[in-house]
Order: sequence, then structure tokens, then C-alpha cells
Amino acid sequence: MLYSEKVMDHFRNPRNVGIIEDADGVGEVGNAKCGDIMKMYIKVENGIIVDCKFNTFGCGSAIATSSMSTEMIKGKPVEEALTLTNKAVVEALDGLPAHKIHCSVLAEEAVKLAVKDYYDKNGIEYDAEKFCNGDCAHCCDSH
Repeated sequence: MLYSEKVMDHFRNPRNVGIIEDADGVGEVGNAKCGDIMKMYIKVENGIIVDCKFNTFGCGSAIATSSMSTEMIKGKPVEEALTLTNKAVVEALDGLPAHKIHCSVLAEEAVKLAVKDYYDKNGIEYDAEKFCNGDCAHCCDSH
């Protein structure tokens, strides 16, 4: 089982670890099956994510994908953070083993839930489809 240098770097030296006490949006996801739990915090000013932090309880891949995803959305408009995909996170890390791809999915979901929380707290209307692809039980009661 070989991990890329980028995965190992983000695991050993994760970026943006911690809590934002007065976060504008918080997203938490967990997968009981594998035991990974991610909590993502975003701070937004004028529609831009000026800070984001995460706390992840999980394997090295979960920590690396959390770290990389915060790097990818920091400084970006909130709307752009919604376009972050698990595939983009995996590519930015130079790949993940197939059985660890679910970690990147959790990272994507945590980012989207933090944005959704920000929208909800601020009464900003949004398209629910951006947050659900039909198989995420935590955000779609209708599926």
C-alpha cells in the first residue's frame, strides 16, 4: 500500500487544523462503518472563505483529504467551494488507494455542509440539488 508524497505530507503536516469558534458555517460528516468523522469550519467575509479549519478523527487518508480540501477552498468565493469534488481532492493529492476514496467523499460533503450551514444561518436561498446527489441520507429526507 503506497501513498503519494502529497498524501503523506498532508497527513504528517496537516494544514488548517483546529476550530473556528465563531464560524460562519460548520459541516460535520461521519461514517460509522470506517470510523472517520470530519468537522469543517468556514469563516466568510464578503462572500469569500477567508478562513477554514477542520477537525478529523480518522485514518491518514481522512486527515490528508480534509487538509487538502481546506487548502482548495480557502480564499475562494463560497459558491466556488460548492464545486469542489472528491475527484479534485484525490487528484490534488496525486491519488488515493481505491479503498480510501470514501475519505475524499467525506471531505467534499463536509465542505458542502459547512456552506449549507452558512447559507441557512444567513437566510441565503440555495438550490438543494447542489448539496445532494441522491444518496446522502444526512441532507435529503426524501431519498
